[in-house]
Amino acid sequence: RKAALEVVERKAETVRVTVKNLEKYAGQPKVQSEVAGRAPEVGVSTALAWTPVGGDIMFIEAIQMPGRGQITLTGQLGDVMKESAQAAWSLLRARAGGLGIPLDAFTQTDVHLHVPAGAVPKDGPSAGIAIAAALASLLCRRPARHDVAMTGELTLRGRVLPIGGLKEKLIAAARAGVHTVLVPARNKNDLVDVPDEVKKLLEIKPVDTLDEVLELALLEARRSRPVVVPVQTDQPPGARP
Repeated sequence: RKAALEVVERKAETVRVTVKNLEKYAGQPKVQSEVAGRAPEVGVSTALAWTPVGGDIMFIEAIQMPGRGQITLTGQLGDVMKESAQAAWSLLRARAGGLGIPLDAFTQTDVHLHVPAGAVPKDGPSAGIAIAAALASLLCRRPARHDVAMTGELTLRGRVLPIGGLKEKLIAAARAGVHTVLVPARNKNDLVDVPDEVKKLLEIKPVDTLDEVLELALLEARRSRPVVVPVQTDQPPGARP
């Protein structure tokens, strides 16, 4: 429209759009990498979602506070997604010892799980493994990789079930700048529908269990530096024992 206006106003007979002047005529880029500039965080995972207009990515956030072991869910979540969160919570609680989660995390602290873009309704079971990854990251204090996105339903036994909309979700992951995507192993046959140019941009990892998800999505726990406390003595300055 800007180029047409210049011709109408006789500022130019023709307008040639090039890479250098593209922003002038088309404006700022509408799609930017959603993971660029991010870093691994404790309690934050990246999920893939399907919408009527294509795929999208969404972040799952979890924080911890003193309490009695309750979990609060916000972000305009539908019933199915709430049940997925409850299932993930119960699974982690049942496997706390094997995952290195302190048992008092379920009795002396509360967890708040939120999915941003609160004005947008969200539902479905396919965020199950992403919810579990965010909660496990928080409870184990292991940062979740920011360049890994995932999709998959999770059962109480820790199995990963197939999902729909895989093609759209992988396109969204590539567009967002994600490097690695975890998908249900039982969706492997659906990869034939994904454009080759999209698959070239992604490292696609089929997973069957929650253990595989956590192994690929979480980093090792950060070790805090030891605190050195000076020892006070009654000896005068400069004295040696």
